[in-house]
Amino acid sequence: MRAVATVVGRRAHSARPRTGVNAVHRLAPLLRLLAQYEPRELFLDGCKYTEQLQGVRISGGVAGNVVPDRASVTVNFRFAPDRGVLDAEAKLRVLLAEGLDEARGDSLEVVDAAPGALPVLEDQLLARLVEATGHAPQAKLGWTDVATFSGLGMPAANFGPGDPSLAHTPDENVSGAELRRARDVLKRFLSGALTD
Repeated sequence: MRAVATVVGRRAHSARPRTGVNAVHRLAPLLRLLAQYEPRELFLDGCKYTEQLQGVRISGGVAGNVVPDRASVTVNFRFAPDRGVLDAEAKLRVLLAEGLDEARGDSLEVVDAAPGALPVLEDQLLARLVEATGHAPQAKLGWTDVATFSGLGMPAANFGPGDPSLAHTPDENVSGAELRRARDVLKRFLSGALTD
């Protein structure tokens, strides 16, 4: 889920800041709430989920000599799949409420949201895939098409080579050994499925 929290100030010349209200400065309570967020952890079907809340973008101001009258922070809320989109939005509003003052015109607008997918490890094919990997399944808090399949009532899983903790970092890579291991897992999985 992505949402934009916007705070309102009053524009003024930067040489006379007392005649205005600096909206960028008013972001401070929101930023503190984000920095102090304690992730919720839970287990679903043996998979550990750790929710995350991050500020990912800040914007505000109109010129280098003007006290800004609006400023916003875009937040990314990765919620566990036991929450629906509406529940996650309600939780986000509670988490950020202290940093927003509706009487001043502050707002929180959800700009993008997608439901998660509950693990369905009791599914026979998914259980075989887990067995073929040789280790316990892990939760994923990044949105993938698994959620789309789940919404259609089709069990699905994320599987592939590479270390997900390196995603979107300069060190993101997939080694040849990881590709071979994924190939071998798929061979074991498919040969077991075809022999039954």
